[in-house]
Amino acid sequence: MVRTLTNAIHADRLPHAFILTGVRGVGKTSTARIIARALNCVGEDGNGGPTPESCGVCAHCLAITEDRHVDVIEMDAASRTGVNDIRELIDGVRYRPVDARFKIYIIDEVHMLSSSAFNALLKTLEEPPEHVKFIFATTETRKVPVTVLSRCQRFDLRRVDAETLIAHFNSVAEQESASVAEGAMGLIARAADGSVRDGLSLLDQAIAHAGTAEGGEVSEEAVRDMLGLADGGLIYDLFAAAMQGMVDEALNIFNQLYDAGADPAIVLQDLLQLTHWLTRIKLSPSAAEGQGISQIDRDRGLSLAETLSVPTLGRTWQLLLKGLSEVQSLPSSAQAAEMVLIRLAYMADLPNPADLVRTLKDDSGAAPPVPQAAASPSPSPDLAPTHASQDDSAPRMASGMGSRDVMPQPLSDPDQTPPIQETQQAPLLEEPNTGLQSYEQIVAMFEDRREAILHATLINHVHLVRFEVGHIALRTEPEAPSDLATRVSKFLSEWTGDQWLVSLSEEIGAPTIREQQDVQEAERRGKATGHPLVQAALEAFPGATVEAITEQTPEEFLDSVEDEDDDDTETEKADS
Repeated sequence: MVRTLTNAIHADRLPHAFILTGVRGVGKTSTARIIARALNCVGEDGNGGPTPESCGVCAHCLAITEDRHVDVIEMDAASRTGVNDIRELIDGVRYRPVDARFKIYIIDEVHMLSSSAFNALLKTLEEPPEHVKFIFATTETRKVPVTVLSRCQRFDLRRVDAETLIAHFNSVAEQESASVAEGAMGLIARAADGSVRDGLSLLDQAIAHAGTAEGGEVSEEAVRDMLGLADGGLIYDLFAAAMQGMVDEALNIFNQLYDAGADPAIVLQDLLQLTHWLTRIKLSPSAAEGQGISQIDRDRGLSLAETLSVPTLGRTWQLLLKGLSEVQSLPSSAQAAEMVLIRLAYMADLPNPADLVRTLKDDSGAAPPVPQAAASPSPSPDLAPTHASQDDSAPRMASGMGSRDVMPQPLSDPDQTPPIQETQQAPLLEEPNTGLQSYEQIVAMFEDRREAILHATLINHVHLVRFEVGHIALRTEPEAPSDLATRVSKFLSEWTGDQWLVSLSEEIGAPTIREQQDVQEAERRGKATGHPLVQAALEAFPGATVEAITEQTPEEFLDSVEDEDDDDTETEKADS
């Protein structure tokens, strides 16, 4: 936005209407006032024109900053939504500004205007007087008619990143003579979710909540208590217990959090946030060194991420996401959260779907091994899953959720092979190519599936950084589309039936496949050109060049010679 407006001012190509969008508290109205100052600033000497860097000391800059300039009219569309309010505004448009260069109308929350009000504004927006500029601000552009959007220059104000928020909040806290712990400031910045105004409100509340008037410090525990967040250490303990299958310990930790006043939905949200954090630092450990990251997230997060695979974290995310909707929709939220934790504990060590398919293929269609089950069937298999015979301190579900669908039936003949239930096994046997073990196989699959554009991009503009089954890290060149990783991940997951994560990296990585092919071709050409027979041929025929190289085995070469001899014999017979 700054670059566009700066160039527009220098080229004297100012638009007549702007629309600023973004989340609440990101600075839309403040930005509108800054634009008004830039357009009406006359400089310290009073002779300047529009400038991207307003002086801040001239009469217009001071009046706009203090919200008392007669030619800068601010209107709140949330309280003045009717057509009569817009007609009053349009009546004033025809008059030239009293003192400033431009008469500027700033309309906040413009999406709140009624349909008739928008219609009344359209003609003025289409052919405005040269002395009038409109600046609209909204959080809901989808509620603004397309006919209005098409007549405005749109600027999307991004969320403010956590590092910038922390630096700003630290500056504000210093001016307020308040001491805020690093971990507490990180919690406030993350809770602000990119909104400066929300963050400042939370900071003010945290300072009052901690009572720092006597020189105390706003601690991380105080902010967690204020925000209603669960204790960070207990969340890690709860997650670790669930992922290790220790159901009893996980439920005890959850009861501690619940008794302390934690909302079950908030606990699951914290587990979701932790799952995302572990996935992120597993794929990019340098993220743990960022500003605002608490020490517990650095230490315990890194150690816990090393013990979990990406497919496991992906399944955990999906289970918690579904469980959160259940907790939020059911009246007994605590019981629903406990059931989510139980499912999570039993799911933790289930085999990867790719491993199941691989097992079936390795066994030539035989049924995968089923853990030894208890002799007596459970009266309610949905509620009382059968466990494998192992240590009671870490129970596991024998065959995952819905175990009644895959448990073998009792056999009258001990030598009889257990039947495979078609409803469960048939989809697994029909899974497409899941034995992808190299990046080259991945690229070849895109050629086989007729995804020509993506195939060409993967060959020419992508550098492989890391490859493992289920996860590919790539570095893309500028020619590659911005959504390449998302599309590749989507196609691979659809084609293989497995979860594939494709991430972008800043590391150099390997040369592109095209570069590798060019190097190999150059080596082959150099080797072939250097052969004595080829050198003799090139000398015997001046100007001759090596156009192509075809590699053949001795058997293929002899077959081709025989074919040529046969062709010559047929020709001689025809001539005779």
